[in-house]
Amino acid sequence: MLLVGAVPAQAQAPKPNAELNRAWAAGYRAAFVCSSLWNGAGKPLDAIERDELTGIYPEIEADVRALKADVDDKAKTVSVKYRADMPPRIAVWSGREGCVTLPIGAQPASTVPAAGRRADFDARPWPLGDKDARWPVPKRMTQFERAVMNMEGFGGRSSSLLIVKKGRISVERYWGGHDLHTAQRTFSVAKSMAATLIGHAVQKDRIDVTKPAMIADWQTPGDPRAAITTEQLMRMASGLTSDTAGNRSDAVYMGGASVRQWTVQWPLLNPPNTQYRYANNDTLLATLSLKAALAKAGTPLDPAAFFDRLGMTRTFVEHDKDGDYILSSQVWTTARDLARLGLLYQNDGMWQGERLLPADWRRFVTTPSGPQPDGAFGYGAGFWLLDKSKGIPPDAFGAFGNRGQYVVVIPSRDLVIVRQGYDDDKNRLDIAKLVEAVVAADDIR
Repeated sequence: MLLVGAVPAQAQAPKPNAELNRAWAAGYRAAFVCSSLWNGAGKPLDAIERDELTGIYPEIEADVRALKADVDDKAKTVSVKYRADMPPRIAVWSGREGCVTLPIGAQPASTVPAAGRRADFDARPWPLGDKDARWPVPKRMTQFERAVMNMEGFGGRSSSLLIVKKGRISVERYWGGHDLHTAQRTFSVAKSMAATLIGHAVQKDRIDVTKPAMIADWQTPGDPRAAITTEQLMRMASGLTSDTAGNRSDAVYMGGASVRQWTVQWPLLNPPNTQYRYANNDTLLATLSLKAALAKAGTPLDPAAFFDRLGMTRTFVEHDKDGDYILSSQVWTTARDLARLGLLYQNDGMWQGERLLPADWRRFVTTPSGPQPDGAFGYGAGFWLLDKSKGIPPDAFGAFGNRGQYVVVIPSRDLVIVRQGYDDDKNRLDIAKLVEAVVAADDIR
């Protein structure tokens, strides 16, 4: 029965919260300015305005553009005032692990101490360093160069393109003032980095991904989430729910919320391993499980130390105020460092004569076990699969991120393709078209 004066159902739907959006916009601006200024070689403020603060979520972009950032280069902090009666939103550069975005309302005293600077392996031979990274420049344009001469034809707005053939760089191009040391946000390429760190822990016998994830908050007797495995989290098949499609995790990314508090709260919606649901939270939870497993073995989770072993010394894995890594999106890195990640998989987990990933890890992360997404690409465990794409070898797989971040590995062709960009909803790169063109230009079958 409809009660007199009852509010129609459509009027009960939550409305956009302008105050919260403005607070998130301030956090977004503080975080991106901080990371862009001091991660890697850094970027000038005008380039940050052009690249990082445009083409973003429409509900916050106007506020992001209108708000002003106060940069303290000595203290390595960025503050953004968004309301007269609230403290500014603050992001603090930690050095070794990039920037930390403080929660809404947090005072400057909540900052984390600097963790020192990253190593510099530039003078060492490629791939650990940058020496002799490229094949000798031929007198004539290569087939690869001809294939990607007109990058605009593939869509999007590119900032870098690398094609690595047989372990060395064949094509390397940058746009918009970027160079080999310009770090850029990976967005969801970070999920593949999380899978890599988990793989390294499997190699060290620190975690079994087929067993229930080590999430302390789910261990109350009768909690059905206790049965969810780390592998199911990696495969986006946890069965958990969230508030938005894709589970954007705005509260963590822009609000400075705790990773743990935000991710452990969601209830089970479907039986695990029955529904594919792409979600940031699943990767964040898999990383929490990894951290707990390592702690049980007496080893800290230290992404910077692992990536330094690969020569990825300009890769910054950022974390929340509590030290939990935001490995679903918040990593900043360079095109060459992404190529190094691709080479680790091209070499099937071997690096400089040492096995860093299990012998079957590449097969594991590229096997479409369990429910699959709709669309052109399949999904493994932290990596996308290009096995359904025309003109592309069936063993091709990749790490994909928003705004056009891609690392594609094709073991059968000894190829790694890296592309970074600043795409938006109206202009996106067609990654399958680009990879197909590169494969067609490769005369080694």
